Amino acid sequence: MITETEILNEAAIIKLSRTDPESFRPLYEKYYKKIFLFLLHRLGDKEQSADLTQQVFLKALGGLSKFQSKGFPFSSWLYRIAINECKGHYRKTKNIRIITLEDDQITHLFEEMTDQTTENLHRKLPSILQQLRPEELQPIEFRYFEGRPFAEISSFLGISETSQIPK
Repeated sequence: MITETEILNEAAIIKLSRTDPESFRPLYEKYYKKIFLFLLHRLGDKEQSADLTQQVFLKALGGLSKFQSKGFPFSSWLYRIAINECKGHYRKTKNIRIITLEDDQITHLFEEMTDQTTENLHRKLPSILQQLRPEELQPIEFRYFEGRPFAEISSFLGISETSQIPK
């Protein structure tokens, strides 16, 4: 979890970066790998993930004048940009969206959802996740695959912490 001091430090870097783009480097270095891995888990292709990650940071740097912290780390804004870039990529390429699951992530998700055995989980969960719409799947991905807190997830998805995804 990011501390209030870190959020204030990020705010200072952002303020400097608005007039001196080179000042953005610490934020780029801090979050590049996280954003890259986030996109890689959704795209399954290193080259496409690297390209989209660069787009995320270019858009972030270009849009710093619009950024408002609202008490969340800068990464929340980056994830929101990454989500939009990913959606745009799928609209443009009409590719099938993939999700990469690690065994421990599946087990954690399944344990919170049901009393069933892990064996049943491995058999049923992929087909259950495939039935979800992208907007239904995103909160699950952020919470269980990225380990993000609910408050941060609601921030970069633009929903309240208690909201339900509309049908």
